Amino acid sequence: MDLAIKDIATTMKTTGHDTPPEANSSGPAAACGQCHVRQLEALYEISKLIATRSSQQEMFQNILKVLEKRLGFNHGTIMLTSPDNKELVVEVLGDSMRSDVVYRMGEGITGAVLRYGQPLIVPKMSDEPRFKSRIHRRGSAVLEQNSFICVPVILENETVGTISVDVPRQTIDLDEAQKVLSIVAGIIAHDTRQRRLARLEKQALEEENLRLRNQLQDRYQPDNIIGSSAEMRDIFNRIHLVAEQSTTVLIRGESGTGKELVASAIHYSSRRASGPFVKVNCAALSENLLESELFGHEKGAFTGAIRSRRGRIEEAEGGTLFLDEIGDFSPTIQLKLLRVLQEREFERVGSNETLKADVRIIAATNRNLEEMVAEGAFRQDFYYRINVFAVHLPPLRDRKNDILLLANHFIKKLSESMGKQVRRISTPAIQMLLAYHWPGNVRELENCIEHAILMCHDGVVHGRDLPPTLQVPGSSDMGVGTLKARIQVMEKDMIVDALKRTRGNVSAAARELGITGRMVRYKIQNLGIPYDRLFKSRRQPRGE
Repeated sequence: MDLAIKDIATTMKTTGHDTPPEANSSGPAAACGQCHVRQLEALYEISKLIATRSSQQEMFQNILKVLEKRLGFNHGTIMLTSPDNKELVVEVLGDSMRSDVVYRMGEGITGAVLRYGQPLIVPKMSDEPRFKSRIHRRGSAVLEQNSFICVPVILENETVGTISVDVPRQTIDLDEAQKVLSIVAGIIAHDTRQRRLARLEKQALEEENLRLRNQLQDRYQPDNIIGSSAEMRDIFNRIHLVAEQSTTVLIRGESGTGKELVASAIHYSSRRASGPFVKVNCAALSENLLESELFGHEKGAFTGAIRSRRGRIEEAEGGTLFLDEIGDFSPTIQLKLLRVLQEREFERVGSNETLKADVRIIAATNRNLEEMVAEGAFRQDFYYRINVFAVHLPPLRDRKNDILLLANHFIKKLSESMGKQVRRISTPAIQMLLAYHWPGNVRELENCIEHAILMCHDGVVHGRDLPPTLQVPGSSDMGVGTLKARIQVMEKDMIVDALKRTRGNVSAAARELGITGRMVRYKIQNLGIPYDRLFKSRRQPRGE
């Protein structure tokens, strides 16, 4: 920037115009000196604009205002290249004319500057057939009386934009004006380079941040749990927070949400991972059997106790004891477990010997323990002792984003175990899965996918393959009973599948289906297939 101003000052000296304008009373020399002073003042103001570090568009707008105010340049336009570098798009205008115009490489004066990277001067706009005048409205008098100058904005030997102005033909030396405009283009190129470097650095930091976050998420996400929704990411974070400690955990959620998987993830992410992971379903046993199951018993402690037996607490020594459906515990069992939680000791049934328990307890329930405490069905002291760190599992209907992910996981898992080749799920079947309310949660989804794989015959899970509970009117391909309706739904399913395989290519889909492209287009319209929403249409070139 300083070198550019110094060059102009040197030019003034060699032409005898290094003295102030008022020193020369009159004549061409005085006029030339005043012109150079205005140019210096304009470049000085522009250099100050660069230092303000305002937004690029605001800075460009102010540059054009300086050129108009100081030098009389009108209809200033700064254009930058599109991402593919094949056309110029308007970045900022000196007025409020059309800003949606683009110039392709080689098109008009501006396009020629983009192609060859050389400035062009049109001495008289009305005499130049290549001059398009599409961005600004210019009357015949303006075209007759003005010249047009367009110079490239070059960054590292690559033309990245142009700056152009209208110049009063009779009052300004066009070569001098072109030189000044080239200096301004150099300033713009330097600023553009700095902003690009800053943008690339910011982008690199954001990508690195995203990579590290994904890495941490992958690290925190247990291998046995599928989910990417915000709700599940919060679950993964809580698992990570509590896993390394021996804190008692209470996992809450509806039946089928995967409470046992979370308990397993906590255990195998903890320092106790090398120890046993012992599971007890409390709802499946009576009170007497559950007491013996948990604490063990001595020989002769009750009828049928023909030998001593270790309980699950002893079996879980050094590891984790998972108590499922803890809401079904009797008050007696709750009291005995309270001692284990508080004192880390217990006795077998029929024994007076106190045993130590180095075991972590993870409990789970689908019941409202607070209501049970209020009703007296659940001990308050035991509730507070078990509810140290709670993990709430959301029902599947509240994390719709995970349904397709889980369905694909179950398809891969079950198709391999059943020896069937199933590639994917059809669009109508996906819509049915997303529309269903899933009272049985993930467990029900797995059962539905197993049913669908059994019914599947062509490697694709269709809506008709899903269980009857999902076959509700308006949500499946079997919702309407007439033969015509079923045929239409099947046609729609087949056409959408073919279009997906060919990435929206109608001709390729038609060849695969054995019909003409015209028939496919007719079916798309007649069957109401949302082609524009499912497949991106090709971008039409923008006309100038």
